[in-house]
Parts: sequence; C-alpha cells; structure tokens
Amino acid sequence: MQFDILILGSGPAATRIAEQCAEKYQVAVIDSQEIGGTCALHGCNPKKVLVHAAELVDRTRRSKGQLIDNHSRASIDWSQLIVFKETFTNPVTPQKTKKFKQKNISIFQGDARFTGLKTIEVDGAELEGEKIVICTGARPAPLKITGEDLITHSDQFLRSSRLPAELIFIGGGYISFEFAHVAQRAGSAVTLLERNERPLTGFEPSLVKRLEDYSRTLGIEIVLSSKAQSVIKNKDRKLQLTAIQKGIQKEYYADMVVHGAGRVPATEGLDLERAAVEYDEKGIKVNQFMQSISNAHVYAAGYVADTDQPKLTPVANQQAYTVVKNIIEGNHATPDYGVVPRVLFSVPQLASVGMDEAQASEAGYDFKVQTDDMSSWGSLRKVGVTCAAYKILIDRQTDQVLGAHLLAPDAAETINLFALGMKFRLTATDLKSVLFAFPTSASNIRNMI
Repeated sequence: MQFDILILGSGPAATRIAEQCAEKYQVAVIDSQEIGGTCALHGCNPKKVLVHAAELVDRTRRSKGQLIDNHSRASIDWSQLIVFKETFTNPVTPQKTKKFKQKNISIFQGDARFTGLKTIEVDGAELEGEKIVICTGARPAPLKITGEDLITHSDQFLRSSRLPAELIFIGGGYISFEFAHVAQRAGSAVTLLERNERPLTGFEPSLVKRLEDYSRTLGIEIVLSSKAQSVIKNKDRKLQLTAIQKGIQKEYYADMVVHGAGRVPATEGLDLERAAVEYDEKGIKVNQFMQSISNAHVYAAGYVADTDQPKLTPVANQQAYTVVKNIIEGNHATPDYGVVPRVLFSVPQLASVGMDEAQASEAGYDFKVQTDDMSSWGSLRKVGVTCAAYKILIDRQTDQVLGAHLLAPDAAETINLFALGMKFRLTATDLKSVLFAFPTSASNIRNMI
C-alpha cells in the first residue's frame, strides 16, 4: 500500500504531524500499542491525577492544628482513584481514533519493521511512504538483573487497582520520586534505591538535597549508591530484592518492585539497519531539520530522536511542528526551543529552568546567586508549608536570569514565569518591576531576585 507519509507512533508528536500533514497528503499512523501514546495513556496526564490526590492529603496533614482541627482526616481510596483516573485515559483511544478517521488518516496496529529505505512491514502488510516519521517514544531501560520479569513498569503501576502495602522503586529519577510521594501519601511503606550518589540529576543539587531530606521525614526510605542485583519471590510470596551498596549486599522486601530507573529510545525491533537509519543508545541521529542524517526519507521527533534537549512533551511538540514545516515546505525550519522548564511533580514540586551554578561557571559567566529557605515566608506559612526554597542565578553584567530553581507547592506554575522572562530576555530588574497579584506564588518572584 502506498502513502505519502507513514508515521510510527501515536503520541503527541505523532498526532500533531499526522493531523497537520493529512490536510495535504495521504497519511498512515502505525502503532503496536493503544492509539494515544504514553503521555495521555500512561504518563504525564494520568500521573497528574494521582499527584493531585497526594497533594490534597498532604495539604490536610500539614494544616492540622493550624488551619483545621487535629481530628480532620483525608485518605486516598486507591481503587476509587484509579477508576477516576481512567475517566481521563479510557476515552483517549476511541476519541483519537475517531479524529484520525475523520481526517482520512489510515491506522495500522501492529509491530512495524523497516524492509527498505522507505518501506515498512506491519504484521505482513507492506507499506510504502515517501516520508516516514519515527515517533515511537521510549521504553523502560533494561535493568539486566535476575528476576526482571517480576518487576512492575510505570504503566502497570498506573493501572494497579490495589496499592501494595510495601513498595520498592528502583531508580532515583522522575518516575520513582513522583510515584514514591503518591504512594506514601496513600499509605504505603516506600523504599527508593538509587545507584548513584545523588538522585534527580538535572535538577539543582542543593534543592534536590532538601527534597531528599524532606522525603525521609515523611517516611520514604532513600538508599543511595545502591545497585539492584536480583529480584526473587520468597516462600511468603513477598518480593526479595538484593542490592549492593558500597560493596555490601543488602536485602529489601516488598509486595511490588517498580522500575523507575530511566527509559531508552524505542528503536528495538524496527530493523533500522535495513533502512540505513543511523542510531545508537541515545536515539535516531538527526540533523537540524529533524531528518535522519543517513536516510533523507526519514524524520524523527520526540524521545526517539537524538538531540541535546530534555525528553519532554513540549520539546516533542516543538520538534513535530518543525517536521511538519519541513515535509510540507522543504527543509528550512529548525526547532525553536528557547528555554525549557523542567518539573518534578513530587509533593512539594521541584522545578528548574536554565543553568545551575556548575553550568554557569563552566560557561564563564560572572553571576550572583540569590537563594533562601522560603518555609518561613508568610505566603508559605499560611498554608502550612515546611519545605520550600529557591536559587536564582543572575548575570552581573547583563542582569539576565541565567537559571531559576524552585522547591515549593506551586513551583510548576512559577517556573513558567521565569521561562517566559528568560525567553524574551527580560532582566531581573524587569521581572522585579512587575506588579504581580498579591498574595500569590508569583508575587514571591519579586523577593527572589
């Protein structure tokens, strides 16, 4: 079957490309999973439902004896929460499928593999496309340990109708920290094992340490420099995880072990070699136009594309916009990333945009650091917050904000204002001159800079 454009995947990037290109071309979408992609079905969106529940419980707990009486109680009914979460995820596939059909986008469900420079086989059907766009996203990184089949992946955790009493998370990144905070607020005993000396690389180290210490006060056990070796099911039907920490073997026990040790580009099984598409463990090698450097028929966007940008949905969408422009108009567009904020939806939230101190020093900037513990500020004390801080880096010569790093309940919203200011090159003085509504989280910006 002949098409103008074949798109592998059906997440945010793939959907944007398919729908916009379908206005001019014959388009087919191919996915081995449910139509909709990770973000809508098993990632950002459903995760935020669970995080909101954790935030409600946290707010009640920290308000006792101050904003509400000591006997007030909020708790999470996990099975009820999952049912509510599914009111967001269940409609995704039928709605997106319907929209594709309305736009005359063909859908093929099955495992795709390249058979030539611009041909793909899907469960025995041979498809040809003048352009092929790979948006297959990511998959859990192989742990390469004994008993890996006993480990639960993040999408399975999000579908679990029952929350185990004891949980172990392998890895100290986004998935582990966010789900650990949710599970702890829902009543589980949580252990988090990170193989490196510090978790959450990519965020400001001093704020990570604050969050790490606060997490421990909640009862989350965080074990650093600990490498998982094996998982077995013992005679009590418990899972036993063996790890090595600084040369010492230790055992941990839980009802569920969750993989939170990172993700890798989903290129396995595509037979990219048969299409002469160059790739490695970082993903498909692309040029500035998001086009394969070795096969001009192929483009890539999102997690599967090897770029120097963080693997985030807004980045994937920007890359998708670039691919659309270049397919329709010829190669000329490059992604305009500007500055990309990053948010960890723990409770409280951890957010960053721009450089940290090490990066700014390495780049040769002469900068000043504005930092403080915000837990004593009136705006935070009013809502019972005990863990909040910030660090802002300001260029001494230009007064530009080089980096902003926040740990606070509303950090995800406030960081967007810093990102806006940095993209349009507002100075710290400019930001300080804005009369933000008061009292709000945004109004704290004037005190930070």
